Amino acid sequence: MKYVLRICFTIMLIGFGYGYYEKSFNTNPEIGERFIGLSVLFSVFIFMPLFLYHRWKDKDIKDYVLDKEKLDEMRNRNQ
Repeated sequence: MKYVLRICFTIMLIGFGYGYYEKSFNTNPEIGERFIGLSVLFSVFIFMPLFLYHRWKDKDIKDYVLDKEKLDEMRNRNQ
């Protein structure tokens, strides 16, 4: 999964770079804007969910939720 994320990140950066290059230095900026837009869509709908799944797959969500029990523990610890 780590290598898939690296490949996706590289593809995303290449898409942004090529889009800005086309937009800045060529006579047809529409192609550059399309590449930038597709890179944004790729990063939001493909890369970000894969990244979040990879980072949260072995975590317990209860460790990160602040509930009444944890608030009481923190209050008792301070007193």
